[in-house]
Amino acid sequence: MKILVTGGYGFIGSNFILRQIAYEKHTILNLDSVTYAGNPENLKSIKNHQNYEFVKGNICDKELVSKKISYFQPDAIVHFAAESHVDRSIDNPFEFIQTNIVGTFILIEAALNYWQSIIDKGKKDNFRFLHVSTDEVFGSLDNDGFFTETTPYDPSSPYSASKASSDHLVRSWHYTYGLPILITNCSNNYGPYQFPEKLIPLMIANCIDEKPLPVYGQGINIRDWLYVEDHCDAIDAVLQQGLIGETYNIGGNNEIPNINIIKTICSILDKLKPRVSGGSYTEQIRFVKDRPGHDQRYAIDASKIKNDIGWIPNETFETGIRKTIQWYLDNEDWWRRIQDETYKQERLGLRK
Repeated sequence: MKILVTGGYGFIGSNFILRQIAYEKHTILNLDSVTYAGNPENLKSIKNHQNYEFVKGNICDKELVSKKISYFQPDAIVHFAAESHVDRSIDNPFEFIQTNIVGTFILIEAALNYWQSIIDKGKKDNFRFLHVSTDEVFGSLDNDGFFTETTPYDPSSPYSASKASSDHLVRSWHYTYGLPILITNCSNNYGPYQFPEKLIPLMIANCIDEKPLPVYGQGINIRDWLYVEDHCDAIDAVLQQGLIGETYNIGGNNEIPNINIIKTICSILDKLKPRVSGGSYTEQIRFVKDRPGHDQRYAIDASKIKNDIGWIPNETFETGIRKTIQWYLDNEDWWRRIQDETYKQERLGLRK
């Protein structure tokens, strides 16, 4: 297949491309605007690979998007490109509305025009537009229950509201115009190449530098954690086997309170890289003021993708977090360069 990937320099997008190239399954065109979280270093190892091409461009650029789709003639479009950090959406919601809603609209319009123009019946019948979304569109859960594919949308932040909007747009382009779409809603990802403003890489970096480990509220907010390579395999499975028009929830079956995540990271690093000053990294934990609209719990019911497609995650949280910590220890230059040039670990999400 020829796959056009948007946001391929981002965390999940770059992992997806690396796996596809490693499997030698597909030819990839990566369309990325290279924002603060888009890092060309993520794909440095395949820069000159014969099955990979990069084009710098913003999905909000209607002319460029249409031109590149027409040029590449993809068999599928996998749409990762998005502003994705809740705290940043609180401080600057405009960028989230622009990229996640307007950008998605421009992309599906261009995809629709391209799909309608395909003459070859086989190619037209097999074309897919896969929209990668989040479980945050469903809002917050209490102590019981799980998000299913039919859970009503109830977003709490500008980020989740913008992703909910993009989901609705993609779904409506299928029902109104017939565009062959697929939607996936995933739980919290972690793993290699994650931008170090997110919880797990931030805690790993701060432990190593013996800086405070800031925890929102009392750290009792619960998330379901999904190793990024498992997520990428699930996306590939949905792309190959998913039914047109369907939504698939992708979860890791790992519900864990944030404070337990941080204590686990501290415990592993206590063994792998003991503190220079002695003692446990847990001594660096500091509880800080919670962010506005902080959802209490996310938990995904991933039985549909298991039963219909046969996908289940390979990694437990215990195995995945050890791989992740080791990766950040082995690739210290990667995240230190980001800290030096892009992200100064400023506190976000404080807008009133």
